[in-house]
Amino acid sequence: METFTKPFTRQEPIPEEGIADAVEVMRSGALHRYGAQPSRVAALEEAFAAQTGAAHALAVASGGYAMGCALRALGVGPGDPVLTNGWTLAPVPGAIAAVGARPILVEVTEDLVIDLDDLAAKADRAKVLMLSHMRGHIADMPALMAICDAHGIAVIEDCAHTMGAAWEGTPSGRWGAVGCYSCQTYKHVNSGEGGLIVTDDADLAARMILLSGSYMLYARNGTAPGEEVFARHKGIMPNVSGRMDELRAAILAPQIRDLPQQAERWNDRYRALEAGFRDAPGLSVIPRPQAEAYVGSSIQLLADDPARLPPFIEGCLARGVEWKWFGADQAVGFTSAHRHWEYVEAQSLPRTDAVLARLIDLRVPLTFDLEDCAVIARITSEEAARHLV
Repeated sequence: METFTKPFTRQEPIPEEGIADAVEVMRSGALHRYGAQPSRVAALEEAFAAQTGAAHALAVASGGYAMGCALRALGVGPGDPVLTNGWTLAPVPGAIAAVGARPILVEVTEDLVIDLDDLAAKADRAKVLMLSHMRGHIADMPALMAICDAHGIAVIEDCAHTMGAAWEGTPSGRWGAVGCYSCQTYKHVNSGEGGLIVTDDADLAARMILLSGSYMLYARNGTAPGEEVFARHKGIMPNVSGRMDELRAAILAPQIRDLPQQAERWNDRYRALEAGFRDAPGLSVIPRPQAEAYVGSSIQLLADDPARLPPFIEGCLARGVEWKWFGADQAVGFTSAHRHWEYVEAQSLPRTDAVLARLIDLRVPLTFDLEDCAVIARITSEEAARHLV
């Protein structure tokens, strides 16, 4: 039988421009965010703010730090309820739990986005929504913001899987009060770990810059608000050091610049896989709304019968195709579901559980070419015919 031999976790190399600049940083020894002038970190913040159309950007140590920083800047503290998607990855409720707050989980739909009806039903329970654009699927953002605005809910967007994506032309991360992005290896730009935050709110920007460990050098942030804004917050906001270092900024600069072209390459592969999966028996592709400009760095399918999924997944894996299943009894690798997060109070999410039982997920690294996608689709379809019908 045909097999697939490329790894699903192998990423493309860092661009040569980033490697050369990183070597220059290492030779200088000035890795600290305030150790070099001009600062690569500040330049990265300026570039990302311009790319997203945000007034302010902050480069930080990780996507998880970005979410925690945004929560603290909004005043979320111990015991406070925070709404978030019932289907997301563990660092999202983890960021909420890490500030002592309580995640309130909202159902998700078969389109893999937050259920707006359930959000509206739970809107009176919290003043903050940590909205996860999980696996790159974006909800109807005008409708979502209408619900949140009507109830005075501040929205933090977790854009770990939607850097470079948009809804109706507005970039992901630019709908709510704060947008948080990940630069972890398996995201759309790769610095190993790292994160970016954007906002138009000068006071939120100042609080997050102070939180990130700016000491008395906050004006050196690439998009810092004026001194009069910092005057309202310095001495009040604690120093929780987490701003990005010069080495990671050097690695990221060309990747941020080239993100639109990389997004098109991902989407070429995504569309090839989507076409190949459409006729796979027992499986359905997820419809993508016309308003959504996505970045297809992963692809998801729903099975008709979840009870048949384990042998299907085993059959694909034996032939080199690594599907993840969100309906498994135990967390596996990076894949988990809300019932696995013991730091989150158990909550009833029957509609979400029904979706997760049927949901499988596949990475789409740029190290794959279109012929690789065709091989993956053939193997998936053959194993689906063997096990899912």
